Amino acid sequence: MLSKSESHTSWQESVISSTWLTYILEEWTGVECHYLYYIGFILCVLNIIFAPILIFISVSCFLNLLLHIYKRKNGLDEDFSNKSWDNGRFMVASILSMFGKLLHGYELHGIEKIPEGPGLIVYYHGASPVDYCLFIYTLYIQTGRLCYSVVDRFFAKLPGKVFLFGRDESVEILKKGNLLGVAPGGGREAFFSDENYNLLWGNRKGFAQVAIDAKVPIIPLFTQNIQEGYRTLGKIGFFRWFYERSRLPLIPVYGGFPVKLRTYIGDPILYDPNITATELVEKTKIAIETLRDRHQELPGSILRALLERFGKHQKED
Repeated sequence: MLSKSESHTSWQESVISSTWLTYILEEWTGVECHYLYYIGFILCVLNIIFAPILIFISVSCFLNLLLHIYKRKNGLDEDFSNKSWDNGRFMVASILSMFGKLLHGYELHGIEKIPEGPGLIVYYHGASPVDYCLFIYTLYIQTGRLCYSVVDRFFAKLPGKVFLFGRDESVEILKKGNLLGVAPGGGREAFFSDENYNLLWGNRKGFAQVAIDAKVPIIPLFTQNIQEGYRTLGKIGFFRWFYERSRLPLIPVYGGFPVKLRTYIGDPILYDPNITATELVEKTKIAIETLRDRHQELPGSILRALLERFGKHQKED
């Protein structure tokens, strides 16, 4: 054990070191000490607020790097759907599936409702697409099926390979027998929906026209507690103004809470040659809202979702 004199000496050295570091920072930045503390505090707050989206982007870049190494090592081409990519896909899916199990106790229900052939998966977009990503990885691990995704054009600017699909390309993908996922609410739903899980689709009906043109069923999908795991500052007027004018998905997202996430797949809405795109949009909305009302207590509660994570509370299915 340290004697009193040794402890006192150690404390003095710590104070001297701290004072010396503060002095160096003041000399280097030209800013007084108390202002540095304020700046440090603000940076810490910003780091906490942006942590979920920064982690998501960092993990995406890291996994893209792993796939790039896998590609170079095995001399593969750019066709990611090729079976030669199977081991690489399974590696990435397993890593992220493990993350979902550890952080959110992730579960996928109703996978048997996905038809053998093509289908358009339509889902509610939470503040973070973590749930949809976990759905894709779990689907691949359990069935070996790939699910293509329509994403915001902003993600084309990030490192790695990102595929963007217009209407014609989406129809072609579906006609080839693939699954395709889309969130009609997009960024607006992600940033400005809340714990009441309202669908913010506006007048969007392109996805319905794609399903009609490709003659495929629509498969509704909803994840319980996604708004409790991750939330945004979208209710602040400035951020709404910024998004509407820039369309940049840079609204602060916070959370990463270890809430229970369960993804539920609804009954497919079968292709009907006599239905219009507008009517199909309404049927899809009703299907997703039915899943929401059946599996999600409204308004959502972070505390309740945390209790569900550890088996203390669960809405009856």
